[in-house]
Formats: sequence, structure tokens, C-alpha cells
Amino acid sequence: MLINEYVKLRNVSVSTGSTAVTPKNKGVSPGQSDFAKELQSQLDALGSSGVQFSKHAMDRIAERNIDLSEDNRLDRLNRAVTLAGEKGSDDALVMIDSTAFLVSIKNNKVITTLTADDMQGNIFTNIDSTVIM
Repeated sequence: MLINEYVKLRNVSVSTGSTAVTPKNKGVSPGQSDFAKELQSQLDALGSSGVQFSKHAMDRIAERNIDLSEDNRLDRLNRAVTLAGEKGSDDALVMIDSTAFLVSIKNNKVITTLTADDMQGNIFTNIDSTVIM
């Protein structure tokens, strides 16, 4: 593979005479799917007021095709995190329809997400509360 093919594939810009290589899109990793870009834009729109997602959770959302805009899931998730925090929870399992979110309430961050099929046969440990929305 030629270097310019590699650069085009990785979606980076290179300036001649400089050793700097910088991504073209800030906040979105090169090679991210349209789904990941849309999810990131929705999360950016929430700002600091909404729950954050770990990289692992973002990967699972994309991998499992979980649509956070469906049935206001993101709003419901934020309300569940707020409720759990008000009750003094540190780590919670949040159930929204048939989707589970493992959330660090104290860090306001979703650790991972699971669909109903992924939950079969799993045991959730180190949680101190469950919120069903």
C-alpha cells in the first residue's frame, strides 16, 4: 500500500515539510461509522448535564445497534441516573425497555450496555441499585 493510500484510508491530513499529522475531524476518531458520529453529536449536544459514555459503552452501543433516540431512551437514562443519585447509589443497573445500562452513578458514566439477548445467563455484580424506566 502506498503512503498516500494509507493516509486517505486513515482520514488524516499531512502537510509537507512538517512531521505533524492531524485528524481532519475533531472529536470523531478516523474510521468511525456514521452511527458513531451521530451518537457523538447527540452526546455533545447534551453537554455536561447528561450522562457520559465510556469508550467501551460506545463500542457496545454501535456493535449491538442500540438506538438511544428510540422511545426517548437517552432522556429516560438521564432521569434514571438522576433518580439513582438522589437515592445515594454508586453503581446501578438501569433497565430501559429491553436494554440494560451499567452505570457508575458517582462518575455519571455508562460503563456498558446490553440487549435482552446479551443479558441471558449473565450475573450483574458490584451494583447497589436497579432502576427500571
